Amino acid sequence: MCGRYATTKSNADLSQLFEAVDVAEPLRASWNVAPTSAVPLIRMSKEHDGRVLDSALWGLVPHWAKDLKAGARMINARAETVTELRSFASSFAKRRCLVPADGWFEWVRDGKSKQAFYMTPADGSTLAFAGIWSAWGPESVRTCSVITTAALGGLAKVHERMPLILPADRWADWLAGGGDAAELLRPLSETDLNGIEIRPVGAGVGNVRNNGPELIEATAKVTLF
Repeated sequence: MCGRYATTKSNADLSQLFEAVDVAEPLRASWNVAPTSAVPLIRMSKEHDGRVLDSALWGLVPHWAKDLKAGARMINARAETVTELRSFASSFAKRRCLVPADGWFEWVRDGKSKQAFYMTPADGSTLAFAGIWSAWGPESVRTCSVITTAALGGLAKVHERMPLILPADRWADWLAGGGDAAELLRPLSETDLNGIEIRPVGAGVGNVRNNGPELIEATAKVTLF
């Protein structure tokens, strides 16, 4: 999974959808989220005895890292190794979260050029990426990673990896902590993924300074291979 996605829903929308107490700063819609940006997430809170809508920097920083720069290399955690790697294992066991998204971007290279694609639910619904979080430093700066898995179906034509997407009936088990890792990390079926539209978009998303709804608008139809 490449390092760009879109998340544009408001605090009110996300707290209602995920039945979570809103403890986040006011969220700003972003059609071009880049690594180390502040992003919304849903996590469990002992203080609020349930789910909260919070925010974190995208790119998990282990507690032993010297500074926050380490997060730029840790935006994704592979489902195949997230339970084993020292950087991620503790967060997977104790600090799992949901990362709301409208969709995500990937690029397909064709010779010297690249075509950007935006993957998003055809019905306009919000995706919940499986994530993990951690707190770093004396100020407990919250950081997070998105878990990825092998791409399936038509998505594999765009990129070999995709975010691990969790349907609503799996949110509670994911957030609870513990559980059977194989079941928790089970990807959606190809049938379920048929609801994901693969939309060719313009090259503007490649520049982090660009941020607007035009980035997700479809360009001329592109045939995948």
